[in-house]
Amino acid sequence: MSNYTKIGKVEGARTELHDKLRLTGAEISVNTLPAGASVPFVHAHKENEEIYFVLAGKGKAIIDGEEIALNEGDWLRVAPEGKRQFFAAPDSAISYICIQVKAGSLGAYTAADAVV
Repeated sequence: MSNYTKIGKVEGARTELHDKLRLTGAEISVNTLPAGASVPFVHAHKENEEIYFVLAGKGKAIIDGEEIALNEGDWLRVAPEGKRQFFAAPDSAISYICIQVKAGSLGAYTAADAVV
């Protein structure tokens, strides 16, 4: 078995990469909402925080009733218990990556986790 997994360009409204990349510590999805559309539900998580990166377009997130504007290049972290819903702007689609990981699970990072 190889020490890496590679896939090509993903397309569509939502692509979850957990199975495609054989992820063991995170879920990553690539999402696109057309102009005026929204995720059709409000949700929170039991254990996982989510990190969002806006690839293109604009929209908003409503988290615990607070409206947060989202634009290309923005990063957003939402705690597990945050109730969230995402919307594309009326005049713009929004494409974003969502990285879902267990809150508080990172033991080491960057150089502290490197082996040379």
